[in-house]
Amino acid sequence: MPFVFGWLMNGVYLAILTLVSPVLIYRRLAKGKYRHGWREKLTGRLSRRHPDKMCLWFHAVSVGEVLQLQKVLEETQSRFPAAELLITVTTDTGYDVARTKYPQHTVSYFPLDFTWSVSTALSAIRPDMIVLVELELWPNFILTASRRKIPLALINGRMGAKSFRGYCRLKPLMRQLLSCFEILALQNETYADRLRTLGAPVDRVVVTGNIKFDRVESNRDNSKTLELRAAFKLAKSDRIFIAGSTQGPEESYAIDAWQALRTEFPSLRLIIVPRHKERFEEVAELIRQRGCSLIRRSEQLKPTATDTASQTVIGTSEAAVALLDTLGELAACWGLADIAFVGGSLTNRGGQNMIEPAGFGAAVLFGPNTWNFKDVTEALLTQHAARVIHGPDELREAIRELLHQPDEAKRMGDAARMFVASQQGATKRTVDLIQENVRTKRHLD
Repeated sequence: MPFVFGWLMNGVYLAILTLVSPVLIYRRLAKGKYRHGWREKLTGRLSRRHPDKMCLWFHAVSVGEVLQLQKVLEETQSRFPAAELLITVTTDTGYDVARTKYPQHTVSYFPLDFTWSVSTALSAIRPDMIVLVELELWPNFILTASRRKIPLALINGRMGAKSFRGYCRLKPLMRQLLSCFEILALQNETYADRLRTLGAPVDRVVVTGNIKFDRVESNRDNSKTLELRAAFKLAKSDRIFIAGSTQGPEESYAIDAWQALRTEFPSLRLIIVPRHKERFEEVAELIRQRGCSLIRRSEQLKPTATDTASQTVIGTSEAAVALLDTLGELAACWGLADIAFVGGSLTNRGGQNMIEPAGFGAAVLFGPNTWNFKDVTEALLTQHAARVIHGPDELREAIRELLHQPDEAKRMGDAARMFVASQQGATKRTVDLIQENVRTKRHLD
């Protein structure tokens, strides 16, 4: 039966891959996406640096999950100093950030969920435990690992209402997959209840909290944030508005608001951080078209960069718009913000991570479309630590109001910082579970 199911899934995956291949090819040629990792993905030929050591395999899909792992990896390495930590990813940007962020660990692409790929990968890696971040339920991979008696853990798990409705249609399969896990560590009780409803073993479901809170910096004088302040030529007296994790047309909304308020607030500066690296050039061109001076972070990091080369001045002589067009620096950049707009929330993306600007005590704004972070959004709004804006006009007026009322902006920021601090501690609870199950497995072996 497992053999038949596995090859049935192979057929489904091949059909899907065939259907989407024209899109993949177009994006590869036009936007430079999906160019790397196909050997590992299709064949499962992953490799280790230290095949003689204990191996803990962590899978994080893309940039967000990769960054989430920072504290978990640090804590795990401190408890298993001799172990090799393998990090696998799905996206090119996730791979780039993982290689940069964790050079001491092994980084590879995750195999596609074909029977041959997962079997080859598991044989090559021979992990002592596999840890999946948030909600990665690939049937062939999970079932094959379970048959080989490799402990599986889901950490920082979450399941939105929309996903839950979809998975309810697949309850028999979900029950089988969830029963393969030794650990199902969820962010909150709502997510835990949804997994129990889908058939997860009750004794393996644990609410640990959200590990994102544990990696949140609150000190605005940290070295990375200070480096970015100098790079973007920001004065202490500047009031800084950051539009981060943006999608089109949110960058236009931010520029419109900034330009409309510049006369009234001459010290107002704007930093834009697009969500995807494929749009860096597009957003740079948008800024130039608006007649704004531009400082690009990427230009400053080039070996030949100088102060004059790192700032391209086009149009008026007004203070430059700063463009953070690098990966992995947004978390520190939020430490510059007096007012923070979190993108993907005025589009259909479903919002992005608002925990980081909240941790720094910025006055946080986001649009109404934040279903990907529903629990965090609701908590911040309940604490009066954030505001919802419904379009470009409301964005402009909210910024104006907060600049006119610095005491209210500070109150919002303080409430946000206190909320983040109250949620910390999930990393220790999570790694405690990992350590307990790794020891149990090795003892039984």
